[in-house]
Amino acid sequence: MLSSVTHARVIVDELVRCGVADAVLCPGSRNAPLSFALQAADAAGLLRLHVRIDERTAGFLALGLAARSGRVVPVCTTSGTAVANLHPAVLEAAHAGLPLLVLSADRPAELVGTGASQTIAQPGIFGSAARAVLTAAPGASAALLRSIVDRAVAAAGAGAPGPVQLNVPFAEPLVPGAGDGLPPGRAGGAPWTAVARPTPVVAPLPLDPSAPTLVVAGHGGPPVRTGAPVVAEPTSGAWPGSVRSGPWLLDRPDLRPAQVVVVGRPTLHRPVQRLLADPGVAVYAVQDGRDPQGWTDVAGSVRAVGALPELEPDADWLHRWKVADAAATAVLDRDLAGPTGLVLARALVPALPDGAQLVLGSSNPVRDVSLAAVPRAGLRVLSNRGVAGIDGTVSTAVGAALAHPGPTVALMGDLTLLHDTTGLVIGPDEPVPDLTIVVLNDRGGGIFHLLEQGAPEHAGAFERVFGTPHRVDIGALAAATGAAHHRAEDVAGVVSELTRPVRGVRLVELVADRSELRDRHELLRTAVRNAVDGAMLDVTG
Repeated sequence: MLSSVTHARVIVDELVRCGVADAVLCPGSRNAPLSFALQAADAAGLLRLHVRIDERTAGFLALGLAARSGRVVPVCTTSGTAVANLHPAVLEAAHAGLPLLVLSADRPAELVGTGASQTIAQPGIFGSAARAVLTAAPGASAALLRSIVDRAVAAAGAGAPGPVQLNVPFAEPLVPGAGDGLPPGRAGGAPWTAVARPTPVVAPLPLDPSAPTLVVAGHGGPPVRTGAPVVAEPTSGAWPGSVRSGPWLLDRPDLRPAQVVVVGRPTLHRPVQRLLADPGVAVYAVQDGRDPQGWTDVAGSVRAVGALPELEPDADWLHRWKVADAAATAVLDRDLAGPTGLVLARALVPALPDGAQLVLGSSNPVRDVSLAAVPRAGLRVLSNRGVAGIDGTVSTAVGAALAHPGPTVALMGDLTLLHDTTGLVIGPDEPVPDLTIVVLNDRGGGIFHLLEQGAPEHAGAFERVFGTPHRVDIGALAAATGAAHHRAEDVAGVVSELTRPVRGVRLVELVADRSELRDRHELLRTAVRNAVDGAMLDVTG
C-alpha cells in the first residue's frame, strides 16, 4: 500500500501531466502530504503554487485563475470546516461553468462519526453543485490513482466545465520519510488516460431570418456574427459589436422584436427578463456545450434551442434601432451631472489599453459598465455572474490578474471590497499580480437605492438594513495589507492614476454620495426616453 506522502505525490504528478499550471493551497495538518507535494512541484517549476490562509479567498483565487486561463485549477484544503468554506466558490464555478478542482484532504473513513477532531462527512458536501465527487482512497494503486485524477480533471474541464471534488483520505504519517518515492508514470509526461473533449454538432434554430429579430447576449456567451441588433452584457463575447444604449431601449414598444435569440446567460437587466416573458415575442436560445445550464429560460418561453443561423432583418427594423441608439447615445455622452458610477464607467473603459483585462464587481459596477460604457474590442471583461454574489471579488481579480499577460483593473464598490478583505492578504513568498482595484466608495450598498426597497416610503428602515453604512478607512485598510492606496478627487483623477505604472496591488478610491442615486438614475432615464421619443417621431412620421 502506498504511503500518504507517495499517494499525494502521485496525485500532484498526474495533475501536472494533465496540464495543471496553477494550484492554490491552504495550510493544514491533514493535507500536509499534498502540501509537500505541491511545494516540491512549484520548486521544480512544474506548476505555480499560491498559498492563502483563508479557504474562501483561496477558492475565489482559484476561480479567477480558471476564469482567465481556461485551465483546471485545484484548490487544496485540510479536513473539516476548511472544505465547507469553499462552498461559495464551488457554487459560482458550477453556475459560471468554470473548471475548479477541490482537493479536500480527509481523515480515514473509519474515523468519520467517531468524534475525531476536524472530521466530518466530506464526500458530497457540495451537493448537486459538483459535477463529480471522487475519492482517492488509501490502498489504491498508483495506476488507479492516476486514472482517478484524470477522471476528475476531465469532469472539471471537458464538455460543460464546472467544479469537481476529489476527496483524499490520508492516514498518518503525514510527512515525508524513507521510501516515499514517486512511482513512475508513462513516459513523456503524458496523462495516464488521455481524454478528448466532446465536439457537439448543433442544428440551426428554426426561426424566420427576415423577421424583426433582436439578439440578447448574456454572461459567458460566445461572440456572434449577425445582421440583427445585439444587446449584450459586458461579460459576453458579443459585447464589442453590440448596441451601445441597448439596455435603455428594451422597454420601447416601437422597438419590440418579433423574435429574440438568447446567447449566454443574461442576468443584469430587468427589461431583458420582461422582454423574454412577453407572450407576443418568439424566444429562441443558442445552445452552448460549455453552458452548465444548457440554455437560459427563466420565463419558460424558449421555443427551440440550436445554433444561430444567418439573420437578415428588413432595413426598416435596423434603421429604427440605429436612430434610437444614436439619440440615446447622445444623452449618455453629454456632460450630465449623472450618477458617479455611470460617469466613472463611461470614462474608465476607453482609458484601458488594448490587451487589458477588466474585472467587474457585483451590483452596480457591472451594470454601470453595461449602461454607460461604449462597447469595445481589445478588452477582456470578467465578473462573477454565475450566482452573481458579492463573494470573493478581490480574490477573483487577483487570480485573473495572475493569469493575464497584460494589465488588469478591477472596478468594485466599497462593500464588495470589504466582503473580501482577506483577498488583499498575500504572503511574502507568493506570486503577486500587478493589479489596480478602483473602489467607488459611497459608504454602503448603493444598489439597493435602485430597487424597490429604495423607494421613499421605505426610507425609515432603508439606511440601516439595506444601506448598511460603515466607517472603514480604505487607506488604512490598504496600509494594513501592504497594498498601495491613492484617493482620487474625481473621475478624471481616477483615469489619470490608471496611466501610472503599477507594481503589486494598488487601491484607487473615489468617494461618492449615494443619497441622490435613485433620483439621478431616474433623471437620466427620463432624458434618454425623451430624446428617443423625439428621434422616433421623425422615423415614424
